[in-house]
Amino acid sequence: MTRADDPAPARPECPITTEITSRGLIAILRAPTAEHFPVIADTLLAAGIHAIEITLTTHGALRCIRELTTAYGQEAVIGAGTVMTADQAQTCIDAGARFLVSPVSAPEVARTARAAGVAAYPGALTPTEINAADHTGAPAVKLFPASSVSPRYVSDLRGPLPGIPLIPTGGISLTEVPAWTAAGVAAVGLGTPLVGAAATEGADGRLAARCRQALAAVSEGRAAR
Repeated sequence: MTRADDPAPARPECPITTEITSRGLIAILRAPTAEHFPVIADTLLAAGIHAIEITLTTHGALRCIRELTTAYGQEAVIGAGTVMTADQAQTCIDAGARFLVSPVSAPEVARTARAAGVAAYPGALTPTEINAADHTGAPAVKLFPASSVSPRYVSDLRGPLPGIPLIPTGGISLTEVPAWTAAGVAAVGLGTPLVGAAATEGADGRLAARCRQALAAVSEGRAAR
């Protein structure tokens, strides 16, 4: 049994995480159905956002993951969100997901992902939870819900918990992305503030504009580090 004071497993090299953090953004697609997700994915990729998380709470999520993975191959990094169990993790991996995201720390998801060579990002908020999530051997930890804290929180964590890559997600606006990125996070997860009504109504020019704004915000934040 792993104790809280045991050293965390060595963080392995993770090419998938490197791909995601190179641009610093994960677009999160969540809606009642995945009907409009392929068109949204086209817009995201054309704008330069290539990491896309399809949440399992969306009807048709697995089929969409399979279709997008087949359509884009290595051009896109397609993952699954709200993955809670080992069975869900394996089903997503079988559908082609290259990364798995959970709102909580789920060691069984991390183990399943690691065995398949897939990245898993467990969710955590408090220092104790972040430390526990890091002990799963995950290449990064989802900081959730990010709206409950602030970029200063990330800066404060870097003292006692250095070296844990964090991906804040949940309630981050586009105008807040520079501050989070400047605080040193590995990437930022953006759902409604980025995708907006496109998730239920389909992509339009406003989505492409928000994509460009988000990418520019990451660049601004990294320049301020």
